[in-house]
Amino acid sequence: MHVVILGAAKHPLRQPFAGGLESLTWALVRGLRARGIEVTLFAGAGSDPALDAREITVDPLVLSEDARGDVSMPPETWLAEHHAYLQVMLELQRRGDVDVIHNNSLHYLPVALAQSCPAPMLTTLHTPPTPWLEPAIALMDQSRSRFVAVSEHTARQWGHVTRAAVVHNGVDTARWTPGPGGEELVWMGRVVPEKAPHEAVRIAAASGRRIRLAGPVGDVAYFRDRLEPLLGDHAQYVGHLEVAALRDLVGRSAALVVTPDWDEPYGLVAAESMACGTPVVGYRRGGLPEFVPADCGTLVEPGDVAAAAAAVDEVCAMDRARARAHAVAHCSLDAMVDAYVAAYGDLLLAPEVAA
Repeated sequence: MHVVILGAAKHPLRQPFAGGLESLTWALVRGLRARGIEVTLFAGAGSDPALDAREITVDPLVLSEDARGDVSMPPETWLAEHHAYLQVMLELQRRGDVDVIHNNSLHYLPVALAQSCPAPMLTTLHTPPTPWLEPAIALMDQSRSRFVAVSEHTARQWGHVTRAAVVHNGVDTARWTPGPGGEELVWMGRVVPEKAPHEAVRIAAASGRRIRLAGPVGDVAYFRDRLEPLLGDHAQYVGHLEVAALRDLVGRSAALVVTPDWDEPYGLVAAESMACGTPVVGYRRGGLPEFVPADCGTLVEPGDVAAAAAAVDEVCAMDRARARAHAVAHCSLDAMVDAYVAAYGDLLLAPEVAA
């Protein structure tokens, strides 16, 4: 089987990862190739050389002076990304050696042009409906396309435009390995308002424990105005870490604090934490309740700092081996790759595709 994977163009697929989408795509490519599946990857510039990715890029973006003079011209970065995906899809229209296109990007153009390609397309829905992607799916002919969502929650959000199967995200449990635990709490993720790390600091302070925070600063103003003033001896930002350092940090922590200020489509950090044996305390939002069981963590009503803080000691005392076992059984990369391979096969056997 030859699978083309379309990654996101905004960030490279390399450590330290910009976010869960990037780490997930990186792991999926490696997992498929480990099973002997031929993978051609299109990804953002600067991706891990070991992935042998084709860059999704148009450099330079050639525009005439007349085109640049159009008063309705959108930002050039938007145009560059649009035409980069257009370039990829025009190439795939001419490719007869591809069995399945797996669209793992967040861009609408692969979906809009899916029916023009000889190979059928599987699209993973990583986010709630967006104003670009939702109409593209609603208007397209879905007879040769299939959709999967990263959680039941996300599948329901897209239910008005497509019926999506569910493939939960997976973590490489050979890389995210058990740690000894500790006394301090940990938070990890993109430092942006919708991830609300400032709430994690409040929970830690109310519980009487120190917390360390790690991840890329995606919103400098938010970091400066909302998070940085809360830092000190009791709360430390340790930077944007590669997987090995992040795994060690999580493995040496008593519990992970997860504080989304939106409905997380999945919540990959919780799966990574449990793989390290570290239980989870946080907010019951989005896909998190689907894979964080009561014996591996406690999820409270969103925004309830007091309830989360009150649960910290009990969560920190949970059986770390049980959290690890749950992650291996239900949140592993192997399980995710197996599910995608099965989805590819189902897509190729679908009557509409075979016809």
